[in-house]
Amino acid sequence: MAEVALKNVSKVYPGGAQAVYDLSLTVKDGEFLVLLGPEKCGKSTVLRLVAGLEDVSLGEVFIGENMVNGVAPKDRDIAMVFQNAAVYQQYTVAENMGFGLKLRKIPQPVIDVRVREAAALLGLSDQLYKKPKQLTALQRQRISLGATIVREPKAVLLDDPLSGLDKKLRLQMRGEYGKLQARVKNTFIYATADSTEAMALATRIAVMKDGFLQQVDTPENLYDYPVNLFVADFLGADLEIARGAELIEEEDGIHLKSGEDADMVLPDAVKARLKEGYVGTGKKVIFALRPEDKKEDDLTKLLLFDDETEFTILERDEGYEEDEGNAERDFMPLTPQEMKTLSEKFIKKNKKKK
Repeated sequence: MAEVALKNVSKVYPGGAQAVYDLSLTVKDGEFLVLLGPEKCGKSTVLRLVAGLEDVSLGEVFIGENMVNGVAPKDRDIAMVFQNAAVYQQYTVAENMGFGLKLRKIPQPVIDVRVREAAALLGLSDQLYKKPKQLTALQRQRISLGATIVREPKAVLLDDPLSGLDKKLRLQMRGEYGKLQARVKNTFIYATADSTEAMALATRIAVMKDGFLQQVDTPENLYDYPVNLFVADFLGADLEIARGAELIEEEDGIHLKSGEDADMVLPDAVKARLKEGYVGTGKKVIFALRPEDKKEDDLTKLLLFDDETEFTILERDEGYEEDEGNAERDFMPLTPQEMKTLSEKFIKKNKKKK
């Protein structure tokens, strides 16, 4: 097991296509961190940079205390699980799980012990001498995972490994990943576009958009204290969003007004967290409410953002539980326009170097 750290890492492909911009992220030893974001946000590229399947354009990648820039993938002691379960149909379950160790010339008695231990963890002890075609899709996923953990790598990278399964199997396997990581205590870095999956599995979640890191924190903190509208919307299914509102102080309190018919008084819990510069100034704000909170008419869960920057305008309250040792917890992302401008400058500068 080992800590994995990326320091000011950027990745630009030939031709100028940018996948990751100035990413700094530390994954603690034994942590289950999920990279969450939409398609083409850079999360899979981050995994490939850690694994050594891609070279960084700028920045440094560390595994443990060692910088691994330029180190071959086979020498990084990292295991990676891809979307499609990699199994050899001609081999038995045991042979599949021990194949990587055999290539490394590990003695057969050691391979047998590790395979049996992994099979017991994954519920495959009775299937060791069967061929993959005799097993279910869920069991084939377990074979692929077993082949990973028998290597005892420093970290396990998982690139949306459950996307090929149907909903029921995906739910089952999700639970197994969480239990397995708790048992083996490896460092897991898991990439997915499924926010429900991320919330269920992660110790912490790193939310990405367009190659930029948006926020890193525990699932609970991300849900309750999103730093911008994108994070709130991505983690909250069917978030109800309204733009162009104003905050006006009247005798009975601070009103949130959006048009002639939309007028609500901010609850004290929300008013106490409100940042300065938005009441009575004419500045436009965005308000958002999750369906479950609207159904219960719980306005204390109201989310407010600056209409121009899309940053939150609410401070964290006393209920915020700080994630000890999380250096990224106060990270503030760039505005959409700042991201676009910096991306264009970076690509232009990179082209000049070439």
